[in-house]
Amino acid sequence: MKQILVVCTGNICRSPMGEIVLRDRLAAASINDAVTVASAGVSDEEHGHGLDRRAAKVLKEAHYEVPQNHFAHRATREELLGSDLILAMTVGHARALASQMEAVGDDLAKLHLWREFDGTLPVAPEGVFGPGGALYDGSDGDDGNPEPAGGGQEGSARAFRDPARQRQQSNWSNFYTSDGAFDVPDPWYGTLDDFYETLAVVEAGADGIVAFLYAEKREV
Repeated sequence: MKQILVVCTGNICRSPMGEIVLRDRLAAASINDAVTVASAGVSDEEHGHGLDRRAAKVLKEAHYEVPQNHFAHRATREELLGSDLILAMTVGHARALASQMEAVGDDLAKLHLWREFDGTLPVAPEGVFGPGGALYDGSDGDDGNPEPAGGGQEGSARAFRDPARQRQQSNWSNFYTSDGAFDVPDPWYGTLDDFYETLAVVEAGADGIVAFLYAEKREV
C-alpha cells in the first residue's frame, strides 16, 4: 500500500482539496485499493479546524465527496516517515518540509511539488531537491546527499546558485507566498473565483499523479 501525503500551509484549503480530488481520481482509476491519501500542513496555526467553507463549496459543486470530519494539523513525524510520496503545494512548503524531514531522518527523494504533475515541471526522479529537480542547487552535503537550496521556512540558508532560476521563482523562501511559477495558487485572501482557479490547478495535478502511478506500476 502506497501512502501519499499532500501538504500546504495550514491544511484547510489546498492540501485537503488535493487529498479529496486525488482520492476521487484514484477511485475512478480503480487503484484506490493500492494507494492511500492524507493531507497536512507545514504550520500548526489552523490546528483542529475543518475544511475552509469556500473550498468545501467549490468541491461540492464539482461533485466531490467532502468529509465532515477534516482535522487540520501540522505534518507529524509518523506521517512524514510513513509516506512514500510527499507533495508540496508550493516551493515554500517544500523548503519547510525539507527541514522537517531532515530533522526526523527522512528521505528527501520522495518530496515533490504538486506542479511537477500538471506539466509545469518535469517529474524529478530523485525529488524536487535532487539532481534534475527544480530546487536542486548543485551541491552535496557531507553525507553525499544533495542539499536543499534555500532551506527552511525562513529561507535564510543558501539561495539559488543560478541567478536566472532565482529570478524565475519569485518569493520562493516563504510558505506564506504562492505567486511563483511552480506554486499552486493560494485562494485564501481572494474571492470564490480564486477557489475555482485553485481547484482547476489541483485537478490537473491529480490527473498527472494518477498517470505517474500507472507508469510506476507498469515498470514493476
